[in-house]
Amino acid sequence: MNTRVSMSDALSNVEVLYELPLIDSQPSVEGANNGIVYEANFDTNFEDKTAYITGISKYIEEAVLHSNLSLLLEQGYQHAMTLYTWRCCSRAIPTVKSPEQPNRIEIYEKTVEALQPEVAKLMAIMHFSMTAIDTFCNQVRRLCHHEKRKEFVSEAYLLTLGEFINMFAVLDELKNMKSSVKNDYSAYRRAAQFLRVISDSTALTESQNLSMFLATNDKIRTMLKTSLAQIEGYEELLADVVNTSVHMFENKLYLLPSEKHMLVKVIGFSLFLIDSTACNINKLDAKKKINVSRIDKIFKTVEVVPLYGDMQIAPFNYIKKSPNFDPSKWPICNDASTSSLQGNLLMQLPEIREEHERFIADLARYTNEGAIQKVMKRTDQEMKYLYNMGLTGLQLLSKWTNSILELYCWKLLHPADYRKGASKYEDDGEEYERAT
Repeated sequence: MNTRVSMSDALSNVEVLYELPLIDSQPSVEGANNGIVYEANFDTNFEDKTAYITGISKYIEEAVLHSNLSLLLEQGYQHAMTLYTWRCCSRAIPTVKSPEQPNRIEIYEKTVEALQPEVAKLMAIMHFSMTAIDTFCNQVRRLCHHEKRKEFVSEAYLLTLGEFINMFAVLDELKNMKSSVKNDYSAYRRAAQFLRVISDSTALTESQNLSMFLATNDKIRTMLKTSLAQIEGYEELLADVVNTSVHMFENKLYLLPSEKHMLVKVIGFSLFLIDSTACNINKLDAKKKINVSRIDKIFKTVEVVPLYGDMQIAPFNYIKKSPNFDPSKWPICNDASTSSLQGNLLMQLPEIREEHERFIADLARYTNEGAIQKVMKRTDQEMKYLYNMGLTGLQLLSKWTNSILELYCWKLLHPADYRKGASKYEDDGEEYERAT
């Protein structure tokens, strides 16, 4: 039998439920709220460029180019990681002792099967190098157009070109240093030729190109320099890249040690690309397009920089390999009597200790003042002072870390000479022992 319940009785019955005791282990009727996580990501690679439709078209175009170049840079450093982590595979593969060996076909088949994925990586590195050189030269050609030279090239764009130059230097040096890459490809090609795996003309041409690419030292820088030589006025654009890097280095407009070392590598490699039979860097110095004396001081201050991982290079070697190298223009770098600051950490310790004590004193004073005045609202000047203090702390940490890193790199490139005092390593000393 249906009974009618008034609205007031229904509401009173619902209110009684609030007094119902609930056991702690009993689940709540209401489900848990979904968690919301907010994550700020400012590395958007200029994906928001199309939102500013009212902006100047030149800067929108530059943002598009920035985005494309950033993707190529990311791919380039992935290939650099491949070269750096490369370990010789052919040593672990059995070799064919004689043409009459009964299992030689099986050995060659297993060799091709094992090395084919690795050879594909090498082929990708060669194709990427050619693509990156074409892209870089197209950008240089566009900026060197006589109409474009009248316009302003932003500092960010010059730095991006500098990052590209640094990437070429890293890839080229890693390719030169890794002899295991050449050995592995030689083993693969020997087995592939025996099995006639490479049969069509296209694959044969690609194989020959890769063999020349790996066997020729400085191949990437040679291809890049040859391509740039066909562009009229490229040396002026690269001079702007050099001057921007010199300005940022001298004014310490960097934070991480890698940023500092990138600037030094860009300066050296760019000058190598500029110097040729058609363009002399000494004449550019006379025309005040570049300042060789300032660069000479930089190369003496930073004689050795990390290349990638535990590998290192001397940037001044790029200048020595240039066709118009004149030692008289580089008196500081060619002065062997002056000891390197990188190789002597004890000379830097008093300055490091003084910087540490000064910063700790400022930090303690501000911490005490902040504890007393934490209720009061800080002024803009106080916030600016706090920001500068945090930036100074990061710069000091970077500087001290960089001192240890550069000492390590300098020692690896300058092993001890037993003829000059390290006699205990004369007979059984390894390279690493002499370096440390």
